[in-house]
Amino acid sequence: MSKESRVLPSACRSTAVLFVVSSTVLASSVVADIAMQPKSGDPLPGLSASQLERFNIGKERFGIPVSVEEGLGPIFNKAGCFSCHTVPLGGWGSITVTRFGFADKGTFDPLADLGGSLLQVAANSEDCQEFVPPEANVTALRVTNSSLAFGMIEAIDDADILANADPDDNNADGISGKAHMVEAFEDPQGSPLHVGRFGWKAQVATVLTFSSDASQNEMGLSNRFLPFDNAPNGDLDKLAACDTVADPEDGPDAQGYDFIDRVTDFQRYLAPPPQTPKSGMTGEAIFNSIGCNQCHIAQWTTRNDQSIEDAIRGKTIKPYSDFLLHDMGLLGDGIVQGDAGELEMRTPTLWNLRTRDPMLHDGRAAGGTFYDRIAGPAGAIFWHAVVGSEAETSGVAFFNLTTEEQDAVVAFLDSLGRREFDFDGDDKVNEFDLPYMALCFGASGVSPDDVCAIGDVDQDGEITMTDVDAFMTVYAGPLGDCNDNGIEDAVDIIVGTSTDEDGNGIPDECVLCAADLSGDGMVDGADLGQLLAAWGTSGPGDLDGNGDVDGADLGILLGAWGPCRQ
Repeated sequence: MSKESRVLPSACRSTAVLFVVSSTVLASSVVADIAMQPKSGDPLPGLSASQLERFNIGKERFGIPVSVEEGLGPIFNKAGCFSCHTVPLGGWGSITVTRFGFADKGTFDPLADLGGSLLQVAANSEDCQEFVPPEANVTALRVTNSSLAFGMIEAIDDADILANADPDDNNADGISGKAHMVEAFEDPQGSPLHVGRFGWKAQVATVLTFSSDASQNEMGLSNRFLPFDNAPNGDLDKLAACDTVADPEDGPDAQGYDFIDRVTDFQRYLAPPPQTPKSGMTGEAIFNSIGCNQCHIAQWTTRNDQSIEDAIRGKTIKPYSDFLLHDMGLLGDGIVQGDAGELEMRTPTLWNLRTRDPMLHDGRAAGGTFYDRIAGPAGAIFWHAVVGSEAETSGVAFFNLTTEEQDAVVAFLDSLGRREFDFDGDDKVNEFDLPYMALCFGASGVSPDDVCAIGDVDQDGEITMTDVDAFMTVYAGPLGDCNDNGIEDAVDIIVGTSTDEDGNGIPDECVLCAADLSGDGMVDGADLGQLLAAWGTSGPGDLDGNGDVDGADLGILLGAWGPCRQ
C-alpha cells in the first residue's frame, strides 16, 4: 500500500474530519485502559511519589562522577556508574574490564595477593597504577552488563530459579544449569545463601550487594559493607601512600542515604525494557523449537511478598534468562569466581538486546548490523555453537535453518527493546515514524510478524484510531493544528486528511508556501534572512506554529527550498 493511497480526496475530507474527531473521543477512553510499555531507562510504572523521588535522586547520583575528595580511588576503573552503564543510563555498555589469574592443571589462583582477579586500570597517582602481574597466565575481558529492572530480577523467588537447575544433567539433555549460591552483604551473619543472578558469573544476589561491590571495586569507594580500599597489586605500602580519604568513604547524605543506597534505588526501580510486538512472533517459536529457551527462559513472576513494593510485587516479566551457570566450552572466560568454574557463564538476559553492541561477555561480537552481531560469521550464535558449549546443539540447529527461518529468529530478537510505534528503530517516536503509521492505518489481519504490528498497541490485528490515539500519547515530533481543522497535524497525516511529502511532520498545505516569507514564489535566501531575523520570537518565520522561531522552523524552510509549490 503506497502512502498516496491513504490520502483521502478533498471532497471527502470534511466527512473524514468528523469521523476522526468522533472516533478519537471514543478511542480515548479505550487508550486510557491500554498499558503502554515504558521505554528503556524509564522508572517502573506504579511507583509511589516517594519511590519516584528516590528513583530520580538515584538516577542523578548514578550519572555524576565521584570525586577524589569523596573517595574515588586510589585505584579504580571509572569515576561513575554512568561511564559503563550507558545504553540507556543504567543499561548495557561497551566498556570492558580485565580479569586475570593463574591456571595450572585444573586449578585456578585469582592472584588476590597481587590485586586479582580484577584489574583497576586507573589511579589517583602514577605510583599506585596497577598492572597485570607477570605471574598471570589467564586474562579475560568482561563487558558491562545491564542494570535494567534489577528490582524485578531480585524479586524472583530462589525456588523458582532452582527449579530449572540440573547441575548433573540428570535428564541427559546436554544442559546442566547450576545455581551459584552466594551471600548478600546486607544479611545478618549466618543467614542462608541466595541464588546469584547478577554478573557474568551470577556472583551477586541482591541489588544492594551489587552496588556495594561495584562502588568499591570499580570506583574505589569504600562503604559500610566493604569498608576498605583495594591495595594496588596487593601492595599495602602503596595503598597507605595513595589513600587520602578515611574509610569508609561512602557516608549518608542530608536525607540519611549512602551513595550505594541511592544508586540501588535507581537500579531497583528501573522498568523492564519494552518488547514490540509483545508476543506471537514466528521467530520466537523457532527460537524455542531449536532449544534456545532451555537457557533463555522467557517469563518469570516476581514474589508475591508483602515486604516488596507494589510496583515490583507479583509482576510478570520477560527477561529471557534462567540466571543459572552453564558450561560454555570455548566461549568460557577461563576465570574461576566463587563456585563458578572457568568455563561457566551465567545466561545473560536478552531484554533490550537490540541496543546491545558489543555482545557476549567479552564483546567479541561487535559492530556491523544487528543481524551481523547475532547471526553473522562471528556473531553471538556462532560463538554459542563452539566445542564444549552447552548451547552447541542449539547453535548448530540455527545454522541448519532456512534463510527465512533465521531471519524470523533475528526479527524476534530485534523486538527485544523496541518501543511501541518505533518503526524506524531509533528509540524515538517522532515525525520519522509518521509515514509508517500512515501506511499502516486501516490495516487489518496484522500478524505479529508484520511491520504494522509495531503500531498495533492493543494487539487486535487492526490499526485503528485506538492505536493512533495511543501513538499520540508518546509522539515527540512537531505538534499543532496548523490548518485549524480541530485535529492534530500528526493525526491528519496518519489518517490521510493531509499529505506530508517532505516527511517533516507538518501537513504540506501549511508549509509548502508558508516558507515563502518574502512572497516572491521562491523559498530562498531572502526567506532564510527573514527567518533568522525573527529568531527567538513568535513573529514571521514561526512555520510550525509553536510560538517560537527556532531550529524546527529552519528545518521546515530548508525542506521547502526552491520554487514554492501550491
